[in-house]
Amino acid sequence: MKLSNRYNRANILTSIVVLIITGFVYYVVIHFILTEKLDRDLVVEENEINQYINTYHKLPLPASYLDQQISYQTLNGINSERKFLNTIYFNPKERENEPARSLVTVVHVNGKAIAVTITKSRVESENLIRIILLITLAITVVLLVSLLLINRFVLNRLWRPFYAILNGMKAFEVARMDAIEQEPTKIDEFNELNKSVNAMAEKVRQDYKELKSFTDNASHEMMTPLAVINSKLDSLLQTESFTAQQGALLEDIYHATGKLSRLHQSLLLLAKIENNLIPDLQQLELKEMVEVKARQFQELLDKSSLILTADLSPVEVTMSRYLADMLLNNLFSNAVRHNVTGGYIFIKLDQRSLSISNSGKPHQVQTKIFDRFSKAKDSDGMGLGLAITKQICNLYNFRIDYQEENGGHTFKVCFNVEFSS
Repeated sequence: MKLSNRYNRANILTSIVVLIITGFVYYVVIHFILTEKLDRDLVVEENEINQYINTYHKLPLPASYLDQQISYQTLNGINSERKFLNTIYFNPKERENEPARSLVTVVHVNGKAIAVTITKSRVESENLIRIILLITLAITVVLLVSLLLINRFVLNRLWRPFYAILNGMKAFEVARMDAIEQEPTKIDEFNELNKSVNAMAEKVRQDYKELKSFTDNASHEMMTPLAVINSKLDSLLQTESFTAQQGALLEDIYHATGKLSRLHQSLLLLAKIENNLIPDLQQLELKEMVEVKARQFQELLDKSSLILTADLSPVEVTMSRYLADMLLNNLFSNAVRHNVTGGYIFIKLDQRSLSISNSGKPHQVQTKIFDRFSKAKDSDGMGLGLAITKQICNLYNFRIDYQEENGGHTFKVCFNVEFSS
């Protein structure tokens, strides 16, 4: 979940809870205030009745006004306490019962105790509370919608520079010299983040340039000594006769220098592929190249009694012929080298992919199969073939996958894959 979405959810939920609680408290307070006002009005009526009795020594006539009613009841020796209570009032004009508030008090006239009930309608108060409640709800809804819109648009706009920097980091390539562009913003933290990211990228590029320069120089410097060693070994083997022990030692040296030369060539090829220094793009008929490669490996297939079957469809790809040949050569070589005597190799080629399956020992290949110098324990290779294959696929936006199941090993190259950033 994105940070902005998580913040929006927490903000909206908190606002809803707070508004519900404050709305309830607001309703209770308003209801209490209006009830107190009604009680004060009832007390005013009570005082007027007491003043009338003190002046005229008799009760006022029972009256029924709009939204108000006064009634009397003689108490036969029963003393009643003064109290406020909620009751029902019958409105003669509307001919319906309405909620009301009553004050029951006791007055004494000519030695008699009389209960006076003063009743006022609470309809106006209830209507006022209802209107206030609706207004509060409307304001709450407007506030929540405003918060949602602000969080959706304003915060998204505020976070846009961050996502621009993030996308720039995802698209960053060390071989390119482009800076990570920043969307203009007045937020100091994003400006500081962009400066830090560009400083880091610049340092990475500088380290890469130094490493590349060292690799290039080392590679060129290694070529001459290797050539001299091979030349001297050839000359030495042709000039004198050697004992069996000396011959064995020279053969070991010859094989070691040959392996070192192949390693040197493989590392140079990896560097060229990573830096896209092999630009001879052309339209290639992959089916024909697979058929040619199968014929080239036929002798090795016969030597190990391997059965090769193929299901090939015409497929055209745009890539370097040299790298296409290297890709096929590595896949074929891997299928033969890691096979078993009397095993099989199956090749399938269609418009979407090229897959090469072969028999072999279960769990023969390591997990990090496409890493440099990653190889099986019993392999005599250098562990760079599949790393080169992976780099070739990355160069042309191909995807290569490996799957091992029931002793069968499958490498599948999918063409023209759009990688997600």
